[in-house]
Amino acid sequence: MTQQQLANKVGIKFQQIQKYETGANRVSASRLWDIADALDVPVSFFFEGLDHAEEVVSPQGDVMTDKEALDLVRAYYAIPEHQRKSLFDLAQVLSAQAA
Repeated sequence: MTQQQLANKVGIKFQQIQKYETGANRVSASRLWDIADALDVPVSFFFEGLDHAEEVVSPQGDVMTDKEALDLVRAYYAIPEHQRKSLFDLAQVLSAQAA
């Protein structure tokens, strides 16, 4: 599904979907519900894997306040979805080997 198709289903402009994907804007709970409904997935789909989040320790505290981390997240979401999945899998393998 394209950003335009998702935006049409949710009833917003595709630019807003882009902002959600890049992390430029936060997604409200009600909007997340609408997006989950449009994608035909439960809202919990967006939180899969977070039960392990407490295992991640950042030496500088909250990693999402770090500019480099935010730039990395924005760059990651600029990659096409099928390539992002491959990159994510690679990152998991590399981080497991480093641990």
